[in-house]
Parts: sequence; structure tokens; C-alpha cells
Amino acid sequence: MEKMNLPNKITIARIILGIIILIILMLPWYSLGINWPTYIVGGITINLKYIIIGILFLIASLSDFLDGHIARKYNLVTDFGKVADAIADKILVNGLLILLAYERIISIVIPVVIITRDIIVDSCKMISGEKGHVVGASILGKIKTICMMIGLTLVLFYNLPFELIGFPVADLLLIAATVLSIVSGCQYYYNTREFLFPKPSKKK
Repeated sequence: MEKMNLPNKITIARIILGIIILIILMLPWYSLGINWPTYIVGGITINLKYIIIGILFLIASLSDFLDGHIARKYNLVTDFGKVADAIADKILVNGLLILLAYERIISIVIPVVIITRDIIVDSCKMISGEKGHVVGASILGKIKTICMMIGLTLVLFYNLPFELIGFPVADLLLIAATVLSIVSGCQYYYNTREFLFPKPSKKK
């Protein structure tokens, strides 16, 4: 059994944070007789629930970069860490996207595109991996992740301070992340197409 090193512990903590975030979003607080306090900032009504979720999401997002950096720098990459990291990302990002779309805070198109792309990319990686070809993360995929993390953080923080000047930075970042998801997904497909659809060997 692999030792639970520091990057793996950080990943587990991120999974727990992701679950807490989803629970906070899903619980019917009003039916439980609990009303989250609201505040007015520059004419914008802010619900404390989303601020708390935003802080937790920001911590979880930063831990994603931290555990990856530590694992690579000190050669602590493990099979468990790879699987747990993927699970943490799906819970944290995809779960949050679905619930924000359900509450009509973001467009339903965003989670549909992102999740569909993830399924296709994961399938491409799995098939090519089984044939001994490892597909690394593309630069477009990394930029997409950065846009997604910052965009979601700003959404949870009501796009402040940009909302005060009417500049929709959060929306623009999420749109950019969605477009980059499609482009990077096509890139993954192109780089693995020979493993997905191998040409039949010619008989002599």
C-alpha cells in the first residue's frame, strides 16, 4: 500500500473541502429555518453563504496547484495521488458548475460543455494509456483550468470589485474556459486519434 505522503494528504483535504462546498450549496437552509445574512456593497446584495463557499473554493483551488508542485518537485507522484487528484477536481469543479447552473447563477451550457469534454478527454487518455502512450496536459488545458478557477471564484464573490464598474470579468473568464475546453478537447482527440482508431495491419 502506498504511503500517504504530503501531496496525497492535501488532495484528500481538497476532496473534503469540495464535499463541504456541495453540502452548503445543496442544503435547503430556508426549509431548515436558517437564513444566511446578506450585506449591501456598492448597491450589490451579497449573501454570506456564497462568500464562505468562495473562500473555501479559493483555498481548495490553491491546494490543487500546491500538491501538484510538491509532488513533482520532490518526486512524490503516486498512482493513488493521480486518481485522488482527478476525483477531487471532478467534485470541486464539476459539482460546483452543476449546482451554480441549477441555481441559474451561470449558464447551463458551461457545465454541459465542460463535463462532456472531460468525459471525452478521459476516454482518450484511458485508451491511449492502455496502448502505452501517455498524453500530457496541454498548455491550452492548463490555461482553461486557470480561467475556470479564477472565473468561479469571482462568480462566488459576486464579480467584485469588477461588478462595481460593470465589467463582467467572471462571465468572460468562464466563457474563455468553455471555449478553451472545446479547443483543448479537440487537441487531445487529434493527438490520440491513431490509438482510438488504429489502422488495420496490412497482410503481406
